[in-house]
Amino acid sequence: MRAMVYYGADDIRVEERPKPGIIDATDAVIRMTKTTICGTDLGIWKGKNPEIEQTSQNRDGVFSGRILGHEGIGIVESVGDSVKNFKSGDKVIISCVSRCGTCENCQKQLYSHCRNGGGWILGYMIDGTQAEYVRAPFADNSLYLLPEGLNEDAAVLLSDALPTAHEIGVQNGGVKPGDTVAIVGAGPVGVGCLLTAQLYSPSQIIMIDMDDNRLTLARELGATHIVNSASEDAITQILALTDGRGVDCAIEAVGIEPAWNICQHVVKEGGHLANVGVHGKPVSFAIEKLWIRNLTITTGLVNANTTSMLLKSCCSGKLAAEEKALKIIIDY
Repeated sequence: MRAMVYYGADDIRVEERPKPGIIDATDAVIRMTKTTICGTDLGIWKGKNPEIEQTSQNRDGVFSGRILGHEGIGIVESVGDSVKNFKSGDKVIISCVSRCGTCENCQKQLYSHCRNGGGWILGYMIDGTQAEYVRAPFADNSLYLLPEGLNEDAAVLLSDALPTAHEIGVQNGGVKPGDTVAIVGAGPVGVGCLLTAQLYSPSQIIMIDMDDNRLTLARELGATHIVNSASEDAITQILALTDGRGVDCAIEAVGIEPAWNICQHVVKEGGHLANVGVHGKPVSFAIEKLWIRNLTITTGLVNANTTSMLLKSCCSGKLAAEEKALKIIIDY
């Protein structure tokens, strides 16, 4: 099969690899029909994750390099003896987080830190989805049947982008009715924050980015205000939209220091600063100014514990998933 293989910073190659097979009884092997490239994959490519395993093992032996990817749609080809919820021929959404469902952390819904070999492992600790086939561990707990009629371009966002945005941005950010929300970064995850924040009826959603095309799209998708962060007075503009008070929730959805700094400057006392972006370098944390402001500052790796809810919201039209996903994919 053809696969995208990572060998180290700035070294990715398309290669022929043996097709994966069942290793554990809880596995499924899936023929991929759609996958995508996450910002995390781009970070890996650029060396943001030096801890990534660079050897792969399947039924045919051990290979150098790691097949990337942790998102996608596919058709189940085979399942292990312990898999009960899926069968050959099922069309499924693959979650970016694999979970055993029984360990201490899984019992707390902290699936990203599964202690039995789950968590974020696809395209990281084991071979991932940017290939013609993938082995999915803990299939019963880590796959979702693709509903008929749900566009695959929308459904693939449920692998990672929408749950990450919702859980680490919107939920960790404590967004509630009437809140003012600033989202720094109008990439796919930032737009996911924009879409899922609207489920909670905030009064203002301010989208901040350097790209006017992205900001125009954000307006179409529900942002009440847009600010170009390349402007010298971007922070002043954001504060002016809140009568100088600042926002209830600032979401950092880029993973670079300038975006983090904007969030530190615009969140008001008692507010939430939710970091979603993957940072590969240290940032300046103005604790000498922030300690007194009663803030809640959160970080996190998606647990995918709201994927089922978001899937239902997409199917019901609450997220207008098909039209909006197509716009996101076309524009990015």
